[in-house]
Amino acid sequence: MNLNLWSGGLAALVAAALLTAGCSGSPNSVKAAVKPDHERKPAPDFTLRDSNGSQVKLSDYRGKVVLLDFWATWCGPCKVEIPWFMEFEKTYKDQGFAVLGVSMDEDGWNAVKPYIQEHKMNYRVLLGDDATSQIYGGLDSLPTTFLIDRAGRIAKVHIGLETGKDGFQHEISSLLGVSRGSVPVVGPMPAWLTRAR
Repeated sequence: MNLNLWSGGLAALVAAALLTAGCSGSPNSVKAAVKPDHERKPAPDFTLRDSNGSQVKLSDYRGKVVLLDFWATWCGPCKVEIPWFMEFEKTYKDQGFAVLGVSMDEDGWNAVKPYIQEHKMNYRVLLGDDATSQIYGGLDSLPTTFLIDRAGRIAKVHIGLETGKDGFQHEISSLLGVSRGSVPVVGPMPAWLTRAR
């Protein structure tokens, strides 16, 4: 067997395996429901600093639905989700919703601040640490995203890029207690719907 052909095939298999896990997953269109109230556990509180140097506590957001996203600037699937989260922040913020991004970049603000500015991120970004990672289960994969209800309880966890924009939107609407019909749909209108009008 040709060694180059064999090693090329092995590299392709490794790449395929990486694409199915953690920081390189692809979105799944399945809409899983949020956990029922009685199964939700309190989200661990933390105090971290944002890009302006202000201290931020998760408990400051009690009474709001929070999308808590652990991410990094080098993570490909994180880059896919960030524009969605920016749209959600814009669409739902007046209904008691907030996005908090917790960067796990080892280079700290030197890597994160330019990224925030370049991508015009419109939600609050904090710099995470090992202690925060540990209280949220170790964060074996990025992105790891927690949806937290108004009572400060974890209603849903997404590890990697396991759901698409529509799945997140469905869960957020459910936690906000609004029907999809009463909230503007994030993203462009489908072509078939445009033609039907």
